[in-house]
Amino acid sequence: MDSIYEQLAAKLDEFPHGFPRTESGVELRILEKIFSLDDASMAVQLRPIPETAEAVARRLGRSGEELRRVLDGMTQRGQIVAFRVRGEKVYGLAPFAIGIYEFQLPRMDAELARLFEEYAPHLLGSVGASKPALARVIPVNAHIDAQTVILPYEDVRGMLAGARSFRLMECICRTEQAKLDKPCSHPLETCMAFSVHEDAYEGTLATGYGRTVTRAEALAVLDLAEREGLVHCTYNVQREPLFVCNCCPCCCGFLRGVREFGAPHLLVRSNWVSTVWAKRCTACGACAGGRCPMGAIAESDGRYAVSVERCIGCGVCTVSCPADAITLRPRPPRERTRPPRTIAAWAFSRAIRRRGALRAAAQFGGLTLQAMWSHLATRRQARVGQGKA
Repeated sequence: MDSIYEQLAAKLDEFPHGFPRTESGVELRILEKIFSLDDASMAVQLRPIPETAEAVARRLGRSGEELRRVLDGMTQRGQIVAFRVRGEKVYGLAPFAIGIYEFQLPRMDAELARLFEEYAPHLLGSVGASKPALARVIPVNAHIDAQTVILPYEDVRGMLAGARSFRLMECICRTEQAKLDKPCSHPLETCMAFSVHEDAYEGTLATGYGRTVTRAEALAVLDLAEREGLVHCTYNVQREPLFVCNCCPCCCGFLRGVREFGAPHLLVRSNWVSTVWAKRCTACGACAGGRCPMGAIAESDGRYAVSVERCIGCGVCTVSCPADAITLRPRPPRERTRPPRTIAAWAFSRAIRRRGALRAAAQFGGLTLQAMWSHLATRRQARVGQGKA
């Protein structure tokens, strides 16, 4: 019979994100580090669709008050997810990444850092192996032509403008690398969660996981990130993306996954591409070198040019150009991507690709059934358009 940690690993792998098994069993050692036996036993009984403590108690035949204390404790330890729906607190099993791993920020130590580095090629390669991508790049908008239409999911400041709660955290990736004696020169406190609901994070996050800030403070972090050359990344969805990470290529999992671990669908580039205007370029080189996270800008015949294949459309090069010679222009229509509308739609699309429509429906149930059928209809329309129906 499988151990409780093997059962938990299998359950985490059912998420659209994935939690792949390895020959070394490093993923089990990570779970043993994070979960006690009792906590792991409870986690395997939770569902990916969050429930109230009372609903979980009825399902398991336990006292609601007792179970709420258990679930609140697991939430504070970053082992499960909790949030409020119409004022009512609900609990559910979280994916490992993005989820449980990030929630370990207050408890990150050298042992967990070493375990994750051993697991990273397997995990990030698996998460980045299926469409739609987990995350997407949001461009720096300051150097986009004012006449160009910027869609809401491409406007990071617009996302924050509609939010009412803001939580600022240290970067889990830089924190982990520091525990491995590889400190990063960029600021630590650059990642944030945000919500359209007031008091969204009260009692719903791991103890010590960040601090509440104002909208003005959150916007100031974006300004700092752009000056530092960090890449804005968020969930690959149109509505309520939940977080913004400001990523460096030396530490951060999204960029390392693409660059180091062959994970093409971990992070999708923005629908923009940087362009160097030759008449303005002074060949100072400020845009190249360590500034471009993908090494997409190079010198040739005394001028700098952008590789459109390597460029992820982040726009951090535009901020550093003293000659104002770099702008972001839209990619051709055939190269653009449109993210799923909601996290539910994203989850179904990924689950269908990983496990098939019937298993996806069985796992997520009627709450996202409409999203599944929408996905199937879209795929059929695409096949009709290609003459494959």
